[in-house]
Amino acid sequence: MVPNSDSTDNHEPTISPNPANASAPVIVRNIEIDDLAPVFHLGESLFTSDLYPYLYRTWEEWEVIGFYNTDPEYCLVAEIGGQLAGFILGTVISKASWNYGYIAWLGVSHDFQRRGVAGKLFDKLVERMIEEGVRFMLLDTDPANAAAVKFFTSKGFGNTRQHVYLSLNLSKHEYYGRIISYERDKAERANPWRSRRRHT
Repeated sequence: MVPNSDSTDNHEPTISPNPANASAPVIVRNIEIDDLAPVFHLGESLFTSDLYPYLYRTWEEWEVIGFYNTDPEYCLVAEIGGQLAGFILGTVISKASWNYGYIAWLGVSHDFQRRGVAGKLFDKLVERMIEEGVRFMLLDTDPANAAAVKFFTSKGFGNTRQHVYLSLNLSKHEYYGRIISYERDKAERANPWRSRRRHT
């Protein structure tokens, strides 16, 4: 999933920019264990449920830890002046005689937009995947995410396919309320003393 990688929005910045970093180069390197928490928190600010409520894959700490454990060579971070500017998490899927590279997550801090961070992360990941025999790249993003679509189109991606994602918030379903009431009553019947104590 790729957020609006090089556009501005109403989210608060996650890192206070240092004016001294205005001309600092973008450094891309392997993710390290000390990067896991900062990458996770940056992702939290980018992949929010209000923007992406229908995701079949949600952003959580296991996304970072899982890719770090299984595909560390395809997990990269970008730094500017020693500050985390962005990250990319990918994997390789082998099917028959084809190796597919898949970009699972690409995020750039709002404080470091329009610095070429996404491009440098993407280019480095592609280099690594080509070295490993990958011949086909895949990714997904929201069709309404014009910035991401434009970015990946500029990188040579095409053959766009749009999927229909539907969502249903079960907490608003009438059956959900009945189940919650049933479970609460069941717990009170199992421990009536605790229930009476809570109500006094």
